[in-house]
Parts: sequence; C-alpha cells; structure tokens
Amino acid sequence: MTELLQTLCALPGPSSCEDAVRNFVLKKAKPFADEIRTDAIGNVMVFRKGKKALDRPVAVCAHMDEVGVIVKKITEDGMLKFGFVGGVDPRVVIGKGVRFGDIRGVIGIKAVHLTTASERRTMPKTKDLYIDIGATSRAAAEEKVSLGDYGVFDSDVVLFGDGLIKAKAIDDRIGCATLLTLLEEQPPVDTWFCFTVQEETGLRGAASMAYALDPGFALVIEGTTAADLAEVTDGKAVCHVRGGAVIPFMDGATIYDASLFELLRDACIRRGIAWQTKTRISGGTDAGRIHKSRAGVRVCAVAAPVRYIHSPSSVAALSDCEAVLQAARAFLEELGGETE
Repeated sequence: MTELLQTLCALPGPSSCEDAVRNFVLKKAKPFADEIRTDAIGNVMVFRKGKKALDRPVAVCAHMDEVGVIVKKITEDGMLKFGFVGGVDPRVVIGKGVRFGDIRGVIGIKAVHLTTASERRTMPKTKDLYIDIGATSRAAAEEKVSLGDYGVFDSDVVLFGDGLIKAKAIDDRIGCATLLTLLEEQPPVDTWFCFTVQEETGLRGAASMAYALDPGFALVIEGTTAADLAEVTDGKAVCHVRGGAVIPFMDGATIYDASLFELLRDACIRRGIAWQTKTRISGGTDAGRIHKSRAGVRVCAVAAPVRYIHSPSSVAALSDCEAVLQAARAFLEELGGETE
C-alpha cells in the first residue's frame, strides 16, 4: 500500500477541487466495482457485493480533500493575499512552497528585522502572510492566477528514518489508499466504499453521501493528530506514531457507537493488530455528519496517527498505516461473522 499512498499524497485536491483525486479513484475502482455512483458535489460511492448481505449495507468512508489556500487579492506589486481552505496553523507555512496547477509560489511574511518586539511575541495572522509567485506587477500576476484560484502545498513525498513517510495530505489519503486496497478483495458483507469531498471545510460531502445511501453501519478511516514530541507528556500527546491504529471513542463531532468501538478494539486484540486510542477529545471526522443522517447511523472510526498534520510535511509511520488497513478489514470480517 506504500506506493499507492505515495501516489495519492502527491495529487492535488483541496476542498471542492478534488478532481485529480476523484479521477484517480474512479480509474482504480472501476475494475472491482459492482456499481459506482457520483453526486452533484463530487462524492464517489463504489459498491462491491460481499459474501453476505445485510438489511442495510455498510459504508466505509474516507475523504479525498486536503487543506490548501485560496487567492483573495492580488496586490499592485504582484503578491497574492490568501485564505486557508480548512484548518491550518499559520506558523507552519512560512517559507513553504505552494502551487496553483503549474504555477509555483512561496509563502512569505515581513522580514524579522522589520518587526516590533510585540509582533515577535505573537503568532502570525493569515492577513500578515502573502504568496510570492515571482510576478513583477498585478498585471503579470493576473496572467498566471485569478481570484478564487485554489492551491495546495508544494511538497515532495519522502520515505525516511525508521519506516516513516513525509508528505502533504496524509490526512486523508491514507483513508483513500485503504479503501482502494480493500476494494480489490471481495468483502465479507455488502459494502459501499465512499470517497467524500469537503471534509476539511465542514464534513459536507459526508452529509449528502449518508443521506443517499442510508447505511446501517459506517466506518470512517482517517489521519489524526499525534503530538508525541519529546517534551509533550502524558495525555497531551493525544496518540503516538508507531503506536498502531487509533480507535477513538469520542471527538469534537461524534460520540462513537460504544458497541462498535468494542467490536473494532476486540477484533484488533484477537488478530494481534497494534492499536491505541486518543487521550484528548478534539477534532472531528465525517462521522460527525454521518451519524445524524436520516434516522441515525451507527458509526466508528480508525485512524493513522500523524505528526504535523495539516502542514506541508505531515509525518506518519508505514506500520501504523498497515495497522489501519488491517483494522478496517477486521471490522468488515466481524460484521460478516468471520471472527478469529
């Protein structure tokens, strides 16, 4: 799955502009699909008939979009003022590359020797940043980009260290890679593999997807923040890279179904799959919309722990990514009565 993850992370796909990821998903899924649906906002829903039918099918979900930038203003000297698409910490982007299609740029800020003492003590604001695309004037910049253009971080995918991967968009291309891998296998139960849009800007694609399919169960596959740095102690680390798949019991948008949490946890224990849970209640996933759809959907989640999430250089362990795949497979096996 490593090569697949590398390919997916390299693709551009900011919220509402997931076209490159969607086209890749459709091409990879088509040979294995019994049915493929798309909707008006860009979700891709792939059905594969399982060994067993349920009264209401299972949905296994991952979002295609990533955080990015959007052009809001072009200055007289050709610099781009911008906003973030999704939640991004301004501290992590200064001096980093971005791209708008084939147009490359660098995110800049006022030089430190021009700042005041109070400015140096505060976190930079997005309004203080700009993107330099090398243009000499507004007119020159307008030949390359337009207001409303979406961009993504310009970041190489690198394997490094003891089994780590560095890339943009690990959140949630790890989920997409997992779904595409599972699609190649006949699932134990009838399953919809759902690739959603606009998760980073409010879990939007998940709402229309869940309404259309009305699943009985949903498993959301994600990347989640890991703060396991040297000086971060106890529960503040949230979860740990190389600690296994993360099975949350609650986050800022969802209280996960207790029975499904236990089912997924116990399935991992029986199969020897490394797992952990989150020690801090924060964030949210597509489950936040899915579980409220129609008359309600039972939901659970599994995620890869990711350092420096929503940045140009997110870091995850390949062993954790493999554990996520194994956990998702185990979930479907349990629903199909295939226990170990």
